[in-house]
Amino acid sequence: MTAPEELPKLIDDCVHCGFCLPTCPTYVLWGEEMDSPRGRIHLMKQHAEGTPLTPSMAGHFDACLGCMACVTSCPSGVQYDRLIEVTRAQVEQEHPRTRGERAIRGMVFALFPYPRRLRALRGPLRAYRRSGLDRAVRRTGLLERISPSLAAMERLAPAPGRAPRLPERVAARGDRRATVGMLTGCVQREFFPGVNAATARVLALEGCDVVVPRHQGCCGALSLHSGRADEARAFARRTVEAFEGVDVIVVNAAGCGSAMKEYADLLSGDPAWAARAEALGARTRDLAEFLVELGPRAERHPVPATVAYHDACHLSHAQGVRAQPRALLAGIPGLTVREIADPEICCGSAGTYNLFQPEAAGELGDRKAENVRATGAELLVAANPGCSMQIAAALRRRGEEIAVAHTAELLDASLRGLGRAGVLTQ
Repeated sequence: MTAPEELPKLIDDCVHCGFCLPTCPTYVLWGEEMDSPRGRIHLMKQHAEGTPLTPSMAGHFDACLGCMACVTSCPSGVQYDRLIEVTRAQVEQEHPRTRGERAIRGMVFALFPYPRRLRALRGPLRAYRRSGLDRAVRRTGLLERISPSLAAMERLAPAPGRAPRLPERVAARGDRRATVGMLTGCVQREFFPGVNAATARVLALEGCDVVVPRHQGCCGALSLHSGRADEARAFARRTVEAFEGVDVIVVNAAGCGSAMKEYADLLSGDPAWAARAEALGARTRDLAEFLVELGPRAERHPVPATVAYHDACHLSHAQGVRAQPRALLAGIPGLTVREIADPEICCGSAGTYNLFQPEAAGELGDRKAENVRATGAELLVAANPGCSMQIAAALRRRGEEIAVAHTAELLDASLRGLGRAGVLTQ
């Protein structure tokens, strides 16, 4: 991971041109210079030159979504992704959080990176949703008064279905073309199990043996993107160990894939793990990225539906994967794909952002929901569980509902000949 002493050079790469401004979600919302990438870089420079980290400075850094849209738009190649990760780590070390902030952050990081703990919530959460108690709780506004973060967590949580465990190996259909490892994730595994099942089936139908290591855990993405570097390194080491021995690791959650591709930087200071981390990062592929590289073999059947494709920030900006999901969707007969306006602007999910900054996240979610609604699509396609929950929750606030699916689920329905009903009933 970039060391603090390297910050001055990275900071000086910024020429303050302003190309980042119209792509920065918080600048778009508030028009405040210190809530733009170049404004935050100015604050980073002040801190690097000896200015103590003030609560105001920490607030501007906390307000950043880490969406990396500025990295895409920057003509000078400023590595804002590295700058904000180092700065977040400094904030966590130097900025005293309030008791309430410590409690919420402690709960989030004690829960979300641990699939077994998430699994324990599935039954109670399902019963809570089905009983209608959720609607009663929201009408009272009680959670909002106790903690906006708790209220956001309650609104975002989906009603999880059954989660059958994937076998440790799914055999290729027909001649084997590749052997791939598959990350099952945390939230993806426990709240969107259908995405993982669809991913494994699609890979198998395209001729891949799919290895699903039983002892894999959290990849560390949430920790890495929140300044918890030591915690992220521990998760990264475990992930590296779990996937050694496979040629390619396929990931179906944008934030996870982005983090795993950064392992070389994260573990660069650890001689025992640096080379292994670099090797894993080089073998990591987003599902859409891998399938386009592999090329189609299985027959595509029609899925007559109109979908809106959402660019997850850690897929489009952090990994540069934009054309591949669209190419896969375009290969499905009968499918009409509509573009969402302002695709570069984050939906407000951003890992844990919608829990720690619920007001700003809500505004961004509303903007994205309006743009999704304007497409007239009957189905939203997204490649990150946080985005799916965020946009679906924003639409519910408007009194609207839309079916949400992952690219893998569209492909699965097409390859198995399930048609439109195969995705609209997910």
